[in-house]
Amino acid sequence: MNTASKEQRLTTPGQVADILRKRRKAKGLSQTDVAFKLGVSQARVSAIESAPASLTLERLIAIANLLDLEVVLRDRPRKTATAAW
Repeated sequence: MNTASKEQRLTTPGQVADILRKRRKAKGLSQTDVAFKLGVSQARVSAIESAPASLTLERLIAIANLLDLEVVLRDRPRKTATAAW
């Protein structure tokens, strides 16, 4: 796996699920492995990956830590005005 830092902007819960699933697979972990380390059922991990809108911030941070990710909030760059036609 590439160890270079890769930043990803999130705009939907589905993006969170996709990032977590891809990272879990890249690390060679099954849903069962993640579930065991988090102390939840495999079904719960599956639910998080298929319906991430129910994911709590606490659980997101726990999963991110487990997968060597971090959750960062920062100011969004201001949009520059574009010329009107």
